[in-house]
Amino acid sequence: MKKHLIALDLDGTLLYDWLTLKDETKEYLMELKEHGHKLVIATGRPYRSSVKYHQLLELDTPLINYNGGLITWKDNPDFEEVNVLVDRDAVLDIFENTKQYIHNAFCEIKDDIYVLEHTDEIHDYLHYFNGAKLFTGEFKKTLPTNQGTNGFIIIANQGEGHLIEEYVAKHYPDKLLTRNWGSDQQYIIELYTPKTNKGLAIKHVADTLGIDRQNIIAFGDGSNDIEMLEYAGTGVAMKNAREELKAVADVTLPFSNTENGIEQFLKRYFKQ
Repeated sequence: MKKHLIALDLDGTLLYDWLTLKDETKEYLMELKEHGHKLVIATGRPYRSSVKYHQLLELDTPLINYNGGLITWKDNPDFEEVNVLVDRDAVLDIFENTKQYIHNAFCEIKDDIYVLEHTDEIHDYLHYFNGAKLFTGEFKKTLPTNQGTNGFIIIANQGEGHLIEEYVAKHYPDKLLTRNWGSDQQYIIELYTPKTNKGLAIKHVADTLGIDRQNIIAFGDGSNDIEMLEYAGTGVAMKNAREELKAVADVTLPFSNTENGIEQFLKRYFKQ
């Protein structure tokens, strides 16, 4: 059997909930590893809140964070880190010119967090643990000079997020993109570069490991997984995935992340 690369989103895909990797899923994935297949985590999360699952699965592959904005391989000194940054001046410009529409905001530089106001409301979004440093206040004062950020997350005033997106589209065409988190989080706007996507990240990892595109299986549930599923030889959307992801997937599962969807699909796939 040919060696496959299995790309795993975390929230809404691999994890049962925000914290839990079910034992039966873990055991089966590790069994696939023993047969020579490679697993890689590709998440929008920072390193500090995803490395736990990399360790639980005993992975010997790079770790993809910030939707492809940061790719590291801590156990391989020969691997050259990929770190795609949003220009600091652009972050400051967008914040200053749209701040009347902004309720709160934060950004990260690797595992350091820069937040406008550290409130209970925003705390869960920060993943403030595992030694992360937290800087609070106006970004023009807290952000290091000559240093870009791994994206920029804006919590907009209710009903005003589109005004921020319109500003970015007008002033930074082809340079910066926005992603609305949608559903009950439509007020959250993510700012990132065109080079920041899981598809490019998975290609980089597959090329590094010497795995052909047609032997990549990728699982996801959100709009940030679109490019990854499009690039993979087999793109799999969870039952609970957003409709725009299902539209580009090769397979849409009848199972959600809480129904062991990944395990059920892979058992059928490799049995065939």
